Amino acid sequence: MKILIVSDTHGRCYYLERVLKRVGPMDLMIHLGDMEGEEQYIQTIANCPVEMVSGNNDFFSDAPRDKFIQIGKYYVMLTHGHRYGVNYGVEQIKETAFLEGADIVMFGHTHQPLIDLSDEKIYAINPGSITQPRQLGRKPSFILMEIDRFGEAHFTLNYEESQ
Repeated sequence: MKILIVSDTHGRCYYLERVLKRVGPMDLMIHLGDMEGEEQYIQTIANCPVEMVSGNNDFFSDAPRDKFIQIGKYYVMLTHGHRYGVNYGVEQIKETAFLEGADIVMFGHTHQPLIDLSDEKIYAINPGSITQPRQLGRKPSFILMEIDRFGEAHFTLNYEESQ
């Protein structure tokens, strides 16, 4: 199973369109908020099921703030992250997700990618921003999650070259 994880497109889908063409068919796409009115368009171009949550800039979105989904053997919390203090660390969001029974928490908001597999209780995943990156080098980023034939999750941080 191949899953594309993105966040913070902020109404601009240019890099998302490029990534979708580059990475090929997906089984699922996850968008972690700040779509800014592009929800329908994102669902149209994905060519696969899409799970979305609203972010702090999604004022008129019907998407939920938090969502729990099952991916293989993993129970996953999806959220934008702004209500969990993610600009100051991942402890609060990990604790909240753990108390809800999640194995993985996926969030955005910081515009900085993170794959934190250090805690055996819960993984924290942030794809960064595909349009407004803030990490060193400022390259648009996304994460590919793959479930292998043994049911184990693997995460790969990827960058899209900006033009």
